[in-house]
Amino acid sequence: MDEIIKTDDVQNLVVKLRGQDVLLDRDVATLYGVETKRVNEAVRNNPDKFPYGYLFELDKYEKKELVENFDRFKTLKHSTVAPTAFTERGLYMLATILKSEAAVKATIAIIDTFTQVREMVRKMEELQKTENPEEQKVLLKQSGELISDVIGNNLSTTESETQVELNFAVVKIKHTIKRSK
Repeated sequence: MDEIIKTDDVQNLVVKLRGQDVLLDRDVATLYGVETKRVNEAVRNNPDKFPYGYLFELDKYEKKELVENFDRFKTLKHSTVAPTAFTERGLYMLATILKSEAAVKATIAIIDTFTQVREMVRKMEELQKTENPEEQKVLLKQSGELISDVIGNNLSTTESETQVELNFAVVKIKHTIKRSK
């Protein structure tokens, strides 16, 4: 599968249930390039990898609400099987179990993105601690580049611009990064 999973594609599948953003098993199957029954089979075969908070089965009321509010769930109306909802943690765990090419690509993309986000947080924390203006400029530039990488990965643009503005009690720092593709 040579298709790239775009952030917008995933965001359009996310629903909010029990106060959490989740993906239903059928949408997860589509993203990972497998059948829904394979997703649920992976969960059944690895129950120890899906502790409380990683997934949950929809109750009748939740299922009914989805069918009534989302056209894409109309096929669930007469289904006797309750859909499974995967939280963010459950999706990561599932990606480590499923062996499809799409699941591997999705796992790599998730890990890379979160690595970049953690690095960005570290740079921002360093920036808040340093008082050296030159060091602040370097850290601000690095943070801006990381933000641009994380946010700009799925944008189809020929040029991107990222502005980072930090407002500390005494000083306000603004930095713009412009990249051409």
